[in-house]
Amino acid sequence: MFVFSFLIVSASLATARDLAVVSNKSNAVGAISLADLVKVCKAQTNRWPDGKPVTFVMRSPALPEMKIVLEKVYGMSRAEVSGLIVASNQGRLNHPPILVATSDEELLDKVATLPGAVGVVDVYSINSSVAIVKIAGKLPLEPGYLLHGN
Repeated sequence: MFVFSFLIVSASLATARDLAVVSNKSNAVGAISLADLVKVCKAQTNRWPDGKPVTFVMRSPALPEMKIVLEKVYGMSRAEVSGLIVASNQGRLNHPPILVATSDEELLDKVATLPGAVGVVDVYSINSSVAIVKIAGKLPLEPGYLLHGN
């Protein structure tokens, strides 16, 4: 029984990643409030104050590491977020507001190459091609950061 409990706890800790919001370097967004992040993630914000179209890039809502985003940002189930993505992108083939990347590397590439793009990625995958965005005045790994995995 102890071994089983240990395996369950270990598995849940392994999926509890520290995530970060990153931005295209040409964006003027260095910080975002939770309310504004929710609007971006739910495709309720179409343009940044400088006029650039907003694109939110994320990993699949079905992935265990996205659980924290579903709970703390969306407040929705995996199925609800998947439905939101389909509904938001419907009829907007030229510029879908929400893109789903198959890997952290692909996510970073999309954010780096799409002006106006922001995304949520594993903090340890971040590279120099993107800028880190503060959430509610906090950077990733700071105490109280919204997307801290543990």
